[in-house]
Amino acid sequence: MTATTLDALLDGARLPVTAPRRFDVAAGLRRLAADARRLTPTPEIARAAQAGHRLAVVCRWVLNEPAAADHVAKIAEEPGSGPLTEEHMDVDGALVFGCLLYLTRHPESAQFWWQLAAGAGSRAAAYCLHLHHLALGESKRSWHWFHQLTHSMADTAPPDAAFLEGLELFAGYVRTNGSTAQAPTCRLEHEVDRLAARTPGSSVIVARPDRQLVDELQEFTQR
Repeated sequence: MTATTLDALLDGARLPVTAPRRFDVAAGLRRLAADARRLTPTPEIARAAQAGHRLAVVCRWVLNEPAAADHVAKIAEEPGSGPLTEEHMDVDGALVFGCLLYLTRHPESAQFWWQLAAGAGSRAAAYCLHLHHLALGESKRSWHWFHQLTHSMADTAPPDAAFLEGLELFAGYVRTNGSTAQAPTCRLEHEVDRLAARTPGSSVIVARPDRQLVDELQEFTQR
């Protein structure tokens, strides 16, 4: 192989070299801003998240009330007891049971029991339903229950705007600073799961609480 041939081969194998490109700072900043906009939640998503947090705060309040277990006991299934009728419905018992179901990750079942309580005149249950549907992004249903809460229920005076605003402020405080209201224990979760197992194939717990669950809730509220 001659030197000329070798030089030709080397020339053919040489990689082309281009001048380095300058980084476009403005274009880079625009890309970062676009990424940030994609990562920032929309107002609807932010509102839903806030509603879910407020609902968890309200449910913990309700569940930690000293009389919570007493109310649930009034709707509990006893040996020989018939179906739960409107006449024997303890409104607060249905509200508390719904809050327990929500906090133990049975939101559809919670909705069922809150609707029973709201239908019997519980404004607190209507407020829970308002937040529940708002957290799901179901605006029409959410505002239906808000209207029920503020206008259409029972004979009691509806909460005013200042009271509802105070609830929101308190929920924000709890989000930042925490709360002494306890979440359900593992034992309470186990009792709810045991109850759910009585209606296999259904996503909604329509079975009434029983004495075993009431006893565990009583122990929880006495701590």
